[in-house]
Amino acid sequence: MKVLVTGAAGFIGYHVTCALLARGDSVVGVDNLNDYYDVALKRARVAAVQPRQASDFLFLEYDITDAPAMQALFKEQQFDAVINLAAQAGVRYSIDNPQAYIDSNINGFMTILECCRHHPVKHLVYASSSSVYGANRKMPFAVTDNVDHPVSLYAATKKANELMAHTYSHLYGIPTTGLRFFTVYGPWGRPDMACFLFTEAIVRGEPIRVFNEGRMQRDFTYIDDIVHGVLGSLDRPPEAGELGAAGNPDAGSSSAPYRVFNIGNNRPVPLMDFIHAIETALGREAVKEYHPMQPGDVPATYADIDALKAWTGYTPVTPLQEGINRFIAWYREYSKDSKEPSA
Repeated sequence: MKVLVTGAAGFIGYHVTCALLARGDSVVGVDNLNDYYDVALKRARVAAVQPRQASDFLFLEYDITDAPAMQALFKEQQFDAVINLAAQAGVRYSIDNPQAYIDSNINGFMTILECCRHHPVKHLVYASSSSVYGANRKMPFAVTDNVDHPVSLYAATKKANELMAHTYSHLYGIPTTGLRFFTVYGPWGRPDMACFLFTEAIVRGEPIRVFNEGRMQRDFTYIDDIVHGVLGSLDRPPEAGELGAAGNPDAGSSSAPYRVFNIGNNRPVPLMDFIHAIETALGREAVKEYHPMQPGDVPATYADIDALKAWTGYTPVTPLQEGINRFIAWYREYSKDSKEPSA
């Protein structure tokens, strides 16, 4: 297939692009390379992709909010499928920078939907988020649960993406699949996420900030398992009328060609265990500063993945310590600060 991957210079986008190329697909990757975090890391990801299958990979520094440029790209390339991973990420950043989320996550996604409408594709897979579960307390989170109580604007934009996708699936017959990612970690990870933040602080001998006094749980999911689920979803587009009665569809399906899935590890890990795994891999103990819960955050996430498993055969297989060890090995090789100071 010829696949458009938006956010191709991002963490998940990079790994998905590599996996598509490895199996013989051609990829056009777009990314606006914004400065939400270190642009050098984003460029390094792109550089790491290109030598693998140079003839099958084209990278373009495009912004998905640029509707004329995106429409022209769709017309020229005639994509078979789209994986939309471009978004303004981060729950905490959305508290102080709400407009960035409307611009990218709402207006940008609207551009993608319109492009898929006017230049039809076989399947649009897009990133949603576990954050849509918001104030929910029933565990594990299931796609049939109500998700009408977001606790951050980031979460609200991801819920909006699901609603927008359903509308386009219903009106125009575009097969769409939304994937609610649960805390993803691994090599080439984002510097604003816990795995990278904790590792860097421990290496530098700086304290780490532990929120909710350490009483947090996350369904940490290794990147290779995530990629397996993304490609499995891509290869099975939903069909109209396949699931859900027209008069009473459930929250995860529809009479339209539309699905939503959780994609996680199905094994919530206490935050302190996650930190211990990093300490073990580094051979150093973290200096911990305990803080209360931050606005927009939730105490726990836990993915019910039964629906995705039944649909694609998805099964996460990477143990936490193994995944952390792989991240640390990558970090030591990549980071300019990887030479650890003596204890």
